[in-house]
Amino acid sequence: MKKTLLLSIVSICVLYACKKNNDTGTQKNKVETLPAAITSDLVLDANTDYIINGQVFVKNNASLTIPAGITVSVTKNDAPENKGVLVITKGSKLIVNGTVDKPVVFTSAAPTKTEGDWGAIIILGRAPINIPAKTEHIAGLAVSADTEYGGTVPDDNSGSINYLRMEYCGGINPEAEDEWAVDKASGLVLGGIGTGTKIDNVMVEHSKDDAFQFLGGTVNVTHLIGFNNGDDDFDFDLGYTGKLQFIISYRSQLNSTHALRANGMESYNDEVPTTNPPLTRPIISNMTIIGPQGNESSKTNLNQGVYIRKGTRFFMQNSVVAEYPQGALMVCPRTKPPLMAGIESQFKYNLVQSDDEARTFSYDNGSTVNGDPQLKEFELNSVNNNKLFLTSAELKLKDIYGANGPDLTPMDDSEAASGANFDGDNYSSFFTTVNYRGAIGPANWAVASNWASWK
Repeated sequence: MKKTLLLSIVSICVLYACKKNNDTGTQKNKVETLPAAITSDLVLDANTDYIINGQVFVKNNASLTIPAGITVSVTKNDAPENKGVLVITKGSKLIVNGTVDKPVVFTSAAPTKTEGDWGAIIILGRAPINIPAKTEHIAGLAVSADTEYGGTVPDDNSGSINYLRMEYCGGINPEAEDEWAVDKASGLVLGGIGTGTKIDNVMVEHSKDDAFQFLGGTVNVTHLIGFNNGDDDFDFDLGYTGKLQFIISYRSQLNSTHALRANGMESYNDEVPTTNPPLTRPIISNMTIIGPQGNESSKTNLNQGVYIRKGTRFFMQNSVVAEYPQGALMVCPRTKPPLMAGIESQFKYNLVQSDDEARTFSYDNGSTVNGDPQLKEFELNSVNNNKLFLTSAELKLKDIYGANGPDLTPMDDSEAASGANFDGDNYSSFFTTVNYRGAIGPANWAVASNWASWK
């Protein structure tokens, strides 16, 4: 009798304890390791967290669906060839269904997380690139059918991503990587991705190298954030011709000497460069690029807000660039002539500032970088309607360097609160017409949250 009574009491206590854990949300998710090859449709369990150890390929036209709130931890491996990556091969799809309160997070599994602990999420599609063979393989991974991207399908669909955050990636690239070659995979890599793919609300932070790489393709994206990454936040290569709106490149500090020249945004055509179609030509509106507060006391690897090079074309309007040491916009011998002539390039209706006013508009001749008075005069004329500020405070954004993350909302009397222009064929579709310039308007979509982590 005593034994039966004791067992009953123990059972009641256990049931109560389990119920208490469920009520308070303290019960931990179970953990599973993803297989190296996913060859049929897989929906991850919302009550499970996952581990990637090494390279995981989604192939055979399969879809990987990740529900809201899941954390994927990637095992730290020191050798670049062993860095953890998730690769979505041509014909397969990645579907990320995060929310602002329950984002999907890819992070390092190391107890002490460090930039470069893992590699990248790599999505490969069949949209055009400017390689004559129509296809290419992702740099940094072994050449195989599973690393090929590119094709002839501009509206290719590789899935959808909403509310994803990636942390401590970018570990495949070597130190001081050759800046004349296409970077090895880093951050969120979009290789030959078509307009059928939907990407919205993605943050990449503390990458050792790039945050976002666009390698050819036509995909259009919105609400992207690069925060305190080691190289370029936005990198465009190999014939990318998509559109971007409401995007942020933000550095509160220079936390890496990994890159030779780290930029907020860099657009590059190819190594030669060639004139193979399509030329790289991102079309951008409402971007905010912010470098670390204060002037550099000595030269570092931090470079330009916007660097346009190697024969690329670009359209950038209604944007804000500030606090970069070497300038807000830099061109080169192959990109200055088409910009000045208005041939498939323009930089209009933007608000710009840099640490050195004389270098805000600059020119890279291959050996030196200097302020360019001719470019400055051109960009500040009444046709281009850009405006130069001497200090970032003059932009009148609410709190550029807030302790809990930036508030880039324009004050009521800020010139960023109005003045946007969406005239012209390039801005006639996809873009949301707004009055303000920069990524943030009256509603701050990048405010600190479970998704937007400014730590």
